[in-house]
Parts: sequence; C-alpha cells; structure tokens
Amino acid sequence: MEAPTGTTIRCVGGIAFDDHGRLLLIRRRNDPGSGQWSLPGGRVEPGETDETAVIRELREETGLDVIPGTVIGSVRRGPYLIFDYACTVAGGVLTAGDDASDVRWSEAADLAELEARGELVDLLYVTLRDWNALPRA
Repeated sequence: MEAPTGTTIRCVGGIAFDDHGRLLLIRRRNDPGSGQWSLPGGRVEPGETDETAVIRELREETGLDVIPGTVIGSVRRGPYLIFDYACTVAGGVLTAGDDASDVRWSEAADLAELEARGELVDLLYVTLRDWNALPRA
C-alpha cells in the first residue's frame, strides 16, 4: 500500500546481537527491498508505542522475544521514518516469519560480504558503521 504524498510513516527496527556479537538480520519478503537483508522491524500501528511495535515486529519476523532499549539512530527511507532500537534477546526460537523469508545471525565478515554483493538494503552497512553498531564477531 502506497502512502499519500507527503505522509510520513513511522517505523521501528531492532538492532540485536547474540552472545557471540553477531547481528540479527532478516531477508525481506516484500518491497521495499524484497530479497535483500535488513534489520527486522516495521510500521508502528495506531495506538502502539515504539517499544510495543519493536517487540511485536521482532517476534513476528524472527520468532525472538526482545527487550527494547535506547534508540541507536533514525533514518528516512522515502515516506518511512525508521527509529532503530538496541534490543536484548530474552527468548524465543530463531525462525523466519511474517515479512521475512529468511533470518540469520551475521558476523562482521559475513555482513561485509553481503554488502559487497549488494545483498543488504541500501545504506544499511554505512548506517550501522556510522552508529558504531556493526557486528563485534
């Protein structure tokens, strides 16, 4: 569904790492960025807080239960204004679902390789680098 011209759609994303310092990624099932790897997240529904939306979106897309922390940064992609939150994984089982066709934990070298092959959504790598949020593994 396209947004009316001039409308901003508030979205959230989750930046989560496992115990080894690997970054949580999903492969997008739908546009924008269909088939590319990205952070899990999505639209904030009417009446939801950002925190509730992050918990819901990560559960739907990754099967994981998270505890959202502070905002790491925000980006605008077309009509989407995305606020990305640091998240701690509290449980669940890693499983692709909802808008995700695949899900994975990514090490630094793996993320760089995905970037080199053009398999990350636009500007994800540089944004994470600028936010000091690249995988530590």
